[in-house]
Amino acid sequence: MRPVLILLAAALAPATIAADDTAFRSAQPVWPDGRQEEMNLMVGFRAKLTKPKAKPAVLRVAAATIYRVSVNGEFVGHGPARAAHGYYRVDEWDLTPRLRPGENVVAIEVAGYNVNSYYVLDQPSFLQAEVVSGDDVLASTGGAGARFEAGILDYRVQKVQRYSFQRPFIEVYRLAAGFDQWKREASASLSGVSLKVQSDKAILPRGVPYPDFALRKPVGLLGRGRMEAAEPKQLWKDRSLVNIGDKLQGYPESELAVIPTIEAQRLVSLPAAASESTNPEGTIGLGKGEYRIVDLGLNASGFLGATITAEEKTRLWFMFDEVLTENDVDFKRLGCANIVEYQLEPGTYQVESIEPYTLRYLKLVCLEGRCAVNDVSLREYSHPAVAATFRSSDERLDRLFAAGVETYRQNAVDIFMDCPSRERAGWLCDSFFTARVERDLTGGSPIERNFLENYRLPERFEHLPEGMLPMCYPADHNDGVFIPNWAMWFVVQLEEFAARGGDRATIDALRPKVLKLLDYLGGFENSDGLLEKLPSWVFVEWSEANKFVQDVNYPSNMLYAGALSSAGRVYGIPELIEKAGRVRETVRQQSFDGEFFVDNAVRRDGKLEVTRNRTEVCQYFAFFFDVASPTTHGELWKRLRDAFGPHRQETKAFAEVHPANSFIGNMLRMELLSRSGRGQQILDESIAYLLYMADRTGTLWENVGAYASCNHGFASHICHTLYRDVLGVYRWDRAKKHVSLRLADIDLERCEGSLPTPEGAIRLRWEKHGETLTYQVQLPPGYTVDVKNLSGKTLEEAR
Repeated sequence: MRPVLILLAAALAPATIAADDTAFRSAQPVWPDGRQEEMNLMVGFRAKLTKPKAKPAVLRVAAATIYRVSVNGEFVGHGPARAAHGYYRVDEWDLTPRLRPGENVVAIEVAGYNVNSYYVLDQPSFLQAEVVSGDDVLASTGGAGARFEAGILDYRVQKVQRYSFQRPFIEVYRLAAGFDQWKREASASLSGVSLKVQSDKAILPRGVPYPDFALRKPVGLLGRGRMEAAEPKQLWKDRSLVNIGDKLQGYPESELAVIPTIEAQRLVSLPAAASESTNPEGTIGLGKGEYRIVDLGLNASGFLGATITAEEKTRLWFMFDEVLTENDVDFKRLGCANIVEYQLEPGTYQVESIEPYTLRYLKLVCLEGRCAVNDVSLREYSHPAVAATFRSSDERLDRLFAAGVETYRQNAVDIFMDCPSRERAGWLCDSFFTARVERDLTGGSPIERNFLENYRLPERFEHLPEGMLPMCYPADHNDGVFIPNWAMWFVVQLEEFAARGGDRATIDALRPKVLKLLDYLGGFENSDGLLEKLPSWVFVEWSEANKFVQDVNYPSNMLYAGALSSAGRVYGIPELIEKAGRVRETVRQQSFDGEFFVDNAVRRDGKLEVTRNRTEVCQYFAFFFDVASPTTHGELWKRLRDAFGPHRQETKAFAEVHPANSFIGNMLRMELLSRSGRGQQILDESIAYLLYMADRTGTLWENVGAYASCNHGFASHICHTLYRDVLGVYRWDRAKKHVSLRLADIDLERCEGSLPTPEGAIRLRWEKHGETLTYQVQLPPGYTVDVKNLSGKTLEEAR
């Protein structure tokens, strides 16, 4: 199902709200009277209508917190796209293909969470929806046309634990046969509830493409066995379970109807002999205590579904994870409650989660009763398929590209997310890298524009110091935690957004926030002009570097210089560029010990003393933010280039320098190698750093090991790297309609790829014939090209 309107044009729209594009004709925001601030309340809305004869029937909908739309029980869509506090984006879905002659049921399920999270905002619940056909309003909430009736869907258990510290509630259902007839049959009823019109809502256009909802089926049946009782040595109780209060909202442990995460730890898996059938398409029969594990073939994100026939009263768990741990599914590996529970009276049920989850492996566990499970599926919730392509004579690179695309699609539904699993949060710094990939794979920056607009709209951010930007947003930061480094990455990203052709209205509207941020940071400058004792969570990367962040952290000051320079260039403020130069020079004098840059200095008895703490990532920060260069620090650069990298753990070279991690040291290393034109080294190290991830999950990870997210948006940057440093599309400037090619000296026989632009695709293909490299480039109308040949071969253009 595709929506009527994909608002790609919003990427180029002004930074003002276009009321004519978003205003509802008749609908008003409604919710059950007096319950708009109730936690984890699921409400169903439905309207009956007849298919219009001539014009499409379009549903326009805005909601808090999340919604799912169906027509006669068939899935249509899920939303909304996220917006800043006090703003709501409107979606449009074409219902026509799902409508049949006679009466139809348009159903909208809305989960109102009303808790703080990094994923969705703590705002009063509502639904504002209308079905229009031409100039006619066929149905609406609180307005013209057929009336949307509503009922509380109490078959979703309300008092349950949070899914994670970063996301709201898990899903537990108590179902009886016919539970969903209200959304399938016009003759069915929905227990009525009184609706009250809520306060007016500030409505925004969606602004980004609509998701892909393709159904993914399992590819294999991997394991079977029984679950038996066994008391764990120590119960794992996540902070999302035990720290409920003013700073982390939810239901306290004592009030929970069930606690699957505790119950699951009191069970152990006893694998049986290999299954006679590995075909996942057949019926999966489960008796009490039995389990099966199925493989989706790829780490994917979306809504878990199945058809379940309960032969008697049954309890069934869907347990899942991105990887197998000792040939089993560890639901808590990621620090989440990766369990969906169904309590079923006898009958047949078509079920699908309303929340998206991320998994490759699904474990079906029958706790009570007996059931048959068919049609297991995951309905994807990801960015639509991209037109960009990449192919080479080394299929390992093709696998990396495919994993990068998949990682991007799952982390770029409406904003740039860190991961689609534990958090689904719009983190800064991650977004710096993912935004590059968006432009490469889609030819535009609509998601980045929405992402930046969300930061622009609020007058201030609750719980944070004046001037500070949230580390992730839209999100609630009730505990007051922020990452000052991430706010600086925001400024660096903003300059790249401008270079990508981002609309000037958005950039200029962010100027006050950028300058307030720099004023705030300036309050922490010491007598040397360096930031000292930065507050809250000072974050460099996931490595030992995060232990050396006080009192003066030199990587943070290198980034500070980068942010000052970016702001100075974007807003034409030379004083900021000059200040950045002074910061860089001071860092050089204090941090470089003649061999490496040192991470930090501590103040003792009023005197600043430089430590001997040295990390790999600190060196990369120095070069990335122009504190050092291969010219000014040539020996250090040679040392980093030749002795560091993916094999240093084996070589033990410079073991006293703490190694970098994927996020973000290894990424910065690739950037520095690119600046130096080290194409072959980038190719080799990309394979060493990333291929094992792609082969294990089909996605790319947060860390070098599978101990955290195995699907992290920033890592999709491999697509940008392959286009730039392997294929050779080094840079393209839409404003100037110019493409720069840089053909590297790499051990490949051929490579080809295409990058979409609004004017048409950029296509490049090259192959080697002895000492000749033949290339062919196709450009959109009006584009020009220059070619830099670093291949070491004679260049010949094919005609």
